[in-house]
Amino acid sequence: MPVTPDQLKDYIFGELNAAERRDVEAALASDAALRDEYARLQITQTALMTVHEEEIPRRIAFVSDKVFEPKWWQVWMNSGPRMAFASAALLAGAIVFHAVNQPVPAAAPAFDQAQLEQRIAEGVARSLPAALEQVEQRHRMQLASAMQAAEGKYQRLRQDDVLAMEAAYSLWREKQAAQYVAAVERQRSAMQ
Repeated sequence: MPVTPDQLKDYIFGELNAAERRDVEAALASDAALRDEYARLQITQTALMTVHEEEIPRRIAFVSDKVFEPKWWQVWMNSGPRMAFASAALLAGAIVFHAVNQPVPAAAPAFDQAQLEQRIAEGVARSLPAALEQVEQRHRMQLASAMQAAEGKYQRLRQDDVLAMEAAYSLWREKQAAQYVAAVERQRSAMQ
């Protein structure tokens, strides 16, 4: 009785009773094509056993989902020029607030609007380059950290792939050696 592919798969997974196992083993001993298929199935089973189990995602998100759109404040916070402008505006506001809330002396000189605007412009011009440099430095550090983490992750994945391939190759070599030994034994027994 010929062995079906389903019976061969059941044999590999150990789901046959004793009589069916003997039938499959007898068919394997007499049919080279069936042995080749059996070897391929064993390699596939070994490769599947090396795959890590992962949790099934509870929800599949699409790129067009609102979940992936940044909030308005995230857009502002991730923009270096905008943060620099906001810092400069805050500094200018603080200078104006400080200038406006100064106690007025008894004989207050006339308020010079042009001089105040010039002082504000000078204060902004002094502090703006330093604020921009700080923001750029922080972004460079964040980028370097993210690149290092990604490189480590991909290095580990490459190592896992190499180990899986080495295991599959070793199994294949062992099976080839076993088939060779079996073929030599059959030739010897046929010659005797």
